[in-house]
Parts: sequence; structure tokens; C-alpha cells
Amino acid sequence: MMRVHAYAAPAAAEPLTPTMIERRDVGPGDVLIEIEYAGICHSDIHTVKGEWGPQPYPLVPGHEIVGSVTESGAAVTRHRVGDRVGVGCMVDSCGECVNCRNGDEQYCLDGMVSTYGGLDRDGTVTQGGYSTHVVVDAGFVVSVPEGIDPAAAAPLLCAGITTYSPLRHWAAGPGRKVAVVGLGGLGHMAVKIAHAMEAEVTVLSQSLKKQEDGLRLGADHYHATSDPDTFERLAGRFDLIVNTVSAAIDVDAYLGLLAVDGTLVNVGAPPEPLSLNVFSLINARRSYAGSVIGGIAETQEMLDFCAEHRIGADIELISAEQINEAYERVLASDVRYRFVIDAATFR
Repeated sequence: MMRVHAYAAPAAAEPLTPTMIERRDVGPGDVLIEIEYAGICHSDIHTVKGEWGPQPYPLVPGHEIVGSVTESGAAVTRHRVGDRVGVGCMVDSCGECVNCRNGDEQYCLDGMVSTYGGLDRDGTVTQGGYSTHVVVDAGFVVSVPEGIDPAAAAPLLCAGITTYSPLRHWAAGPGRKVAVVGLGGLGHMAVKIAHAMEAEVTVLSQSLKKQEDGLRLGADHYHATSDPDTFERLAGRFDLIVNTVSAAIDVDAYLGLLAVDGTLVNVGAPPEPLSLNVFSLINARRSYAGSVIGGIAETQEMLDFCAEHRIGADIELISAEQINEAYERVLASDVRYRFVIDAATFR
């Protein structure tokens, strides 16, 4: 066991504070990673505040991790000491169910092991990337290729794969009209990736406040959903809509923007149930779907795609002592577009 510096949430209503945690010894199939950068995801905030259910406090969040391998187990062949690597939202799965065998470990029928707040193989609670080091099964570690700034690569391990996976699955590409609902941490990555896939990209945001940003990031069009005329003008237009917001939306209104055989995909996770009129689906053979991150192979594919197209997240680099302030700013939508923590400041 090794003891490392970290920042943890002591309880749901308390700010994160410096602490020391233990990391397991490196096993034959593990790697020890010295963390360089850790992204802040809105789901970190939901989780540590207990908004997605009771948590095993104290809890170290963080599932957007980039660092360097400092030790590798005897059975590890892919990741060597000195390699720059990444860890996303999961660190283990059963490896045997049909979904795991198909490369969809995120949909493991036994439940994938979350990077923090999950039950690790040794029976302990997993602790995340707001720390100086982490030990991870090498099968759940991806390579961060040259061509991406490592700090800007950290959010790709969640925001990047969360948007890449549905865009790839529902065939965003040339000749396809794709809309992105919301221009935040997820939305700005969806715009960049869909643009790189050569789709025609439209941002649907509450206001035109971020229009200049949206066009700079690669959007071809930008519309305000607060304007009722938007839904009339764009009716039946899109092949795919990726909804990145974590607030309730009028599902029927957005389904009305889809062409025949179009799909509305939720990647944002509002806490309250959403409802729809089934005629919004059957009158144009539309689909309403959901998607969560991607498997390990697809995550590597996403990183390679982003490196090829020089895509990274737009970030604000902060120190560990700014985490609680950053949480408040995320809740106030005061970040463009992702906070990333310099892990050297955890010490």
C-alpha cells in the first residue's frame, strides 16, 4: 500500500478538503499512474453532494485522469513506464458477460466498477483522480497520443467519449444534419467532434449568448430555444439530436425537430423523470435513446480521432485549493468549458 495526497468530500454538505488516501499495491495486471491532470465533471458535483444517491464518504471524485505510468505489473505489455495514459469513468468490469465481450464494458451486466465510489476488486471503495497517484487495471487504461495537450485531453476521458460514442453510433458524418442541445462541457465537445466528422452542425441553446463560441468551435448554425419560432423553423430538419443538458426539456418539442428516422439521444442526466407523447415518435418513425460513455476500445478510438483532428477540450487550469470555487462556478455556468486541476497542487 502507498499513501498519497488527495482532495475528498467528507460528507454531502461539506466542501472538499485535503487528505491522505491509500492506493493498493501494483498487481501483475496493474499500472501505477502519477496523475498530472484531473478534470472536473458536473457528475462529480452531483455525486459528492449525494444528489445521485448515498455515497461512501469520505469520497475522492475525479474520472477524467491523465498522467504517466511510473510502475507496471509483470503481466502488463501495453503500457510501459513513462507512457502518458488516461483513465475515464470505469476501472473494472466482469469481463465475461456478452456486453463486456463485445467491448461495451460500460454496460457490463454485473455493473462496471466506477472510478470512484465503486467497489474495487479488493473490497475497498474506489477513490478517483483528485489525487497524486492511482493504481488501475491496465485493461482500463488508455494511451494519450501525441498531438493533444495533456491538460486538454483530461476532459476527453468523460466529456469526449460521452459525446463521441453516440455521434459514432448514430452515424454522424457527411450529409447528416446534427443538432447539439446545450453548449457546456459536453456540448462544446459534441460540436467539435461532429464538425470533425463532417456533419452539418447546429447548436440549440437557450439564448444566443454563446453564439460566437459555437461558431468558432465548428457549428454551422446557432439557434435560441427560448424563441418559440425556432421550433417552427427547424421542424423535421435533423437526423440526430444530442441532448447534453442535465435539466428537464420538452421532449416532444425536440422530437418534432427530427426528420423521418431521426434520433434524439440523451447524454445529459436530469434528476427528474421526462415524459413524452408517443405520437411524437410514431408519426415519423423517430427514436428516443440514451447513451453513457463508451467502451475501452472506443475510448482509445476517440482519443486517436481527437489527436488526428487536433481536438482537445477548452479548459481553465486551476489549483487544488480552487476546487470548491470551481464547483460553484460550474453550477453558475461560469466556465468555458471545463475546469482541469493541476495534480501537482494536491501535494
